[in-house]
Parts: sequence; C-alpha cells; structure tokens
Amino acid sequence: MFFDSLVLKFRRWRQMNKAGHAQTEPAGNDESGEPDLDDPFPDVVVIEFQDVIDLHSIPPRQVRAVVEDYLEEAHSRGARRLQIIHGKGIGVQREMVRSILSRCTYVVDFRDASAEAGGWGATIVTLKVDESP
Repeated sequence: MFFDSLVLKFRRWRQMNKAGHAQTEPAGNDESGEPDLDDPFPDVVVIEFQDVIDLHSIPPRQVRAVVEDYLEEAHSRGARRLQIIHGKGIGVQREMVRSILSRCTYVVDFRDASAEAGGWGATIVTLKVDESP
C-alpha cells in the first residue's frame, strides 16, 4: 500500500547534534557555515510515504526519533498496518522499536513478520484507526 508523497519533517533529526543536544546553528551547517558531514539530512527530505520503513540506512542514534515520527504520520494518515524492518543483528534495534510500540497509545498489536517478509528482522504493526463522525 502506497500513499501520496509526503514531506517527512525529521524534526528531532535536525535538532540533534552528535552529542544529542539541540543545535544552535542552522541545521546542516557548522559554525563556519560549512556543511555538517554528520548530518546526512540537513534539509527536509521528500520521500514517498509507504506502509514499510527500512531502518538499515538510519543512524542508530536517530532510530527512536524516526520511528516515533513515522508512527505519528502513519496514524494521522489512517494507516492500519505497517512493517518496520529493523534487521536481525543482536536484537538491540528490534527491542528499541518494540519499546516504542509498547508505549504508543494507537498501536493495537505488533509481532514478528512472516518468514517471507523478514521473520524476526521485521515487525508488523497494527494501528488503531480513529472513527471520525
């Protein structure tokens, strides 16, 4: 299931520097005005919103913010099912994702994906759909 284009506002991505503190200079630039090589997304990134997100390309320190923003956006769009690909590894990222999901009020259920869809390297999420009168 694909949704129309979306501007993901990785708000917290752009607000965090390498030490995890809010940036005081404009996003993407250091004090000298040179591009910040530690910030892979100095500007808003336009991507197509999908019901699948692959976290392999996301720096580990930014995974939490990305997953939280992704869930919020998916819920606001009325998405019912999502797949979050976190990889198998030693399970650290999987546990982080599941910790976020367990605290999210509009997550109804989450479980390992089927073997064909990534097994325990991906999590299937069911979201609550708000009934608007």
